[in-house]
Amino acid sequence: MVAQVFSMGLYGMDAFPVPVEADLSSGLPAFEMVGLPDAAVKESRDRVRAAMKNCGCDFPVRRITVNLAPADKRKEGPIYDLPLLIALMKASGQLDGGTDNSVFVGELSLTGEVRPVRGVLPMAIAAKENGFRKFYVPADNAAEGAVVDGLTVYPVKNLLQLLRHLTGREAIPPARRDETGREPAAPVPDFAEVRGQEQAKRALEIAAAGGHNVLLIGPPGSGKSMLAKRLPSILPDMTFEETIETTKIHSIAGAVPPGISLIRTRPFRSPHHTVSPAGLSGGGSIPRPGEISLAHNGVLFLDELPEFSRSAMEVLRQPIENGWVTISRVGGTVSYPCSVMFVAAMNPCPCGYFGHPKRRCTCTPQAVSRYLARVSGPLLDRLDLHIEVPPVEFEELSSEKQAECSADIRARVNAAREIQNRRFRGTGISCNARITPDRLHDFCPMDEKSRTLLKTAFDRFGLSARAYDRVLKVCRTIADLDRSETIEPRHVAEAVQYRSLDRKYWMKEL
Repeated sequence: MVAQVFSMGLYGMDAFPVPVEADLSSGLPAFEMVGLPDAAVKESRDRVRAAMKNCGCDFPVRRITVNLAPADKRKEGPIYDLPLLIALMKASGQLDGGTDNSVFVGELSLTGEVRPVRGVLPMAIAAKENGFRKFYVPADNAAEGAVVDGLTVYPVKNLLQLLRHLTGREAIPPARRDETGREPAAPVPDFAEVRGQEQAKRALEIAAAGGHNVLLIGPPGSGKSMLAKRLPSILPDMTFEETIETTKIHSIAGAVPPGISLIRTRPFRSPHHTVSPAGLSGGGSIPRPGEISLAHNGVLFLDELPEFSRSAMEVLRQPIENGWVTISRVGGTVSYPCSVMFVAAMNPCPCGYFGHPKRRCTCTPQAVSRYLARVSGPLLDRLDLHIEVPPVEFEELSSEKQAECSADIRARVNAAREIQNRRFRGTGISCNARITPDRLHDFCPMDEKSRTLLKTAFDRFGLSARAYDRVLKVCRTIADLDRSETIEPRHVAEAVQYRSLDRKYWMKEL
C-alpha cells in the first residue's frame, strides 16, 4: 500500500513542497529511502522506528520504500521525521484520514517528543502559497509559523498528542498570531553613558538616519567599540516588511529563539576577527546565511578591522555594494539579502598611537604603512563616513554634565527616516544609502553654491566616482536631518569632512 503526506524543503530563501511517499510491500524487511536525502534524513529511519515503538505504535515489518519528491532537489535536516512517521502509519493502516491539505515538519526524539527545526517561517509562507490550509510544526516553532495569515498552525509537543488530534479524540488548539511571542527586552547600552566624542556621535546619528557605512579610527581606549555597540539604540524602527525578511533569514539559520514570532529589533552582529570568508558571506554544501546576511536590516560590526584576514575583508566588497550575496556551490547557487550598515573600527597603527597628540608612536614608518595597507582602497572607498575618534580629555570624563540620551537621538533619526519613506515610496529604495545611481540626482537636488563646493572637494581630494556618489548620499541625509528639501552648502561641507581621514592616514607621507 502507498500513502502520501506533505512536508516542505528549503533552498536558500525559498521553500518548496515535498511529497513524502511511503510504500509497503512483501519481501524481506528493509527500509530504503530515495529522493536525494542527506545523512540526517537517512537517519530518520532509526528515530522513526524507536519513536513508534516507544509510543505504542506498530512499526511495519515489511519492505519499506520512502520517496521524497521532487527527486532532483536535495533534502537535508531532520525535519522529515514527523511526515515520514505519519506516512508509514497511513500506509500500514494505523491512521486513516486527517491529513488532507496539511503539511508536517518536525524532528522526533526516540520517545516521540517533537523537537524544533529551522526554516519554519519561509516554509509556512510557501505552504500558504501552495494552497495548504494546515501546518503541523514543533510547539517551539509555532509562534514563528503563526505569523502567516490564512494558515492554521498546530503546535505539536509529542507524537501521541498529534495522533489523538488526527483521529479526532483531542484537538490541538491552533496557535494564534495575537498570542505569539515577542523578543525579550534585552538591555541596550545608551549614548548617555559616553562622555565627550560629540563629533563621533553626530556622525553616527547621520549614519543611522541614512543607513550609511562607517569607519571609526582612533587610539586604544578612545571609545570606538563603545560608540559602535550603542549604535543599535538609535537605529530607526523596523518596518513590517523588514521584520519578515529578517526573521526569514534567522529562521533559515536556526537562530530564532523558541517561542519568538518575529525579530523586531535590528540585528547587531560582531564576529571575531578569526572568522573565515565563508563564515562572513555564508556557505556549506547547501549554502546557509553568513554573518553579513544575519545582519540584514541591521549592523555588521568588525572591530579591529586590520586583524581580519584579507580574504575575509575583500569578500564583503560586492555584498556591501549590492545588498545581496550570491553563493555558488556544486549543488547550486543561492542568494541572500544583506542590506547592512557596515561599521568598522581600527587603530591607526600596530601600537595604536600614530598621530596621538600626547603619546609617542613606537612603530616604524614601514610598520604603520603595512598595517594600514591591510585595509584595501576599494573597501575603504565603500565606507561613507570616516570618523576620527580622538582620546577623551580628563575634563570631559570627569564632567557631571549629562550627555544626550539615545532616545532623543533616535527621535531625530526616525523623523529623517520618515522623510525618506515618503520620498522613496513605490521605488523599492529603503534609505538614502540605497539610492540607485540613476535616481541620485533626482533625489539629491542642490543649488549652484553647493555644486561648486562639491566640485572643489572632488578635485582637491581626488575622489572616485563611487566616493562622489556616497558623499552626495550623505549630503542628502544631513539635509533630511535639517528638514531641508534642497542640499545646501553647509550640508556639503559637513559631508565632505567625513571623507578626509583616508587622505590623512593612507595618503600621508610617512
